[in-house]
Amino acid sequence: MTSTFPDISISTERLVLRPFDEDDVQALTEMMNDEQVMAWTDVQQPFTEAGARTWITEHAPAERTSGRGLDLAVTEFLTQRLVGVIQLTGTDWHVRSTELSYVVAPWARGEGYASEAALATAQWLFREQKFERIELRTAADNTASQQVAQKIGCISEGVLRNACIARARTPEDGWTEVRTDYIVWSLLPEDIEGVSEELADSGGFGAYSDWN
Repeated sequence: MTSTFPDISISTERLVLRPFDEDDVQALTEMMNDEQVMAWTDVQQPFTEAGARTWITEHAPAERTSGRGLDLAVTEFLTQRLVGVIQLTGTDWHVRSTELSYVVAPWARGEGYASEAALATAQWLFREQKFERIELRTAADNTASQQVAQKIGCISEGVLRNACIARARTPEDGWTEVRTDYIVWSLLPEDIEGVSEELADSGGFGAYSDWN
């Protein structure tokens, strides 16, 4: 039984999910320095080009080869422009489960890219990698991220109280850490049956201002 993810690309109607390369450094840096990404993730402050290059050349490959997870660049099929990031972390190869998270660049929000990329990743995990569970955790006040989870068929399992550290702007235009709850969501193979068709019937992916 395999214990590492393959070095793969996943294509959808509008997107290509692929391994990061050094050409992504500038776009990744700009995306990770966005105010909302800073607020809801633990990305370093500021996120420098050197940090982006280290992530791309060292962190992401190590996550995959160690079996811990997978980092994928989400790009537009037509323009090749970096749309966002899909991350798999905390992978348990015996249980066949992993945690999924997503970030979308500010210019690409409102197009449904997070839900499209997340659903494609889930379908690949269940069908090709034979996974049995995907977990998502969203901060209690991050409604956009929660809408993405609902849209791809996730089931809310409960709340991890006081388990999330988010960030908020200070009057001095700095950042301060604030504690909040995590909402835990799960996705099982049977949960995504018919989700693509339902999204098509409702007008596609672009219904929410999703970002991370």
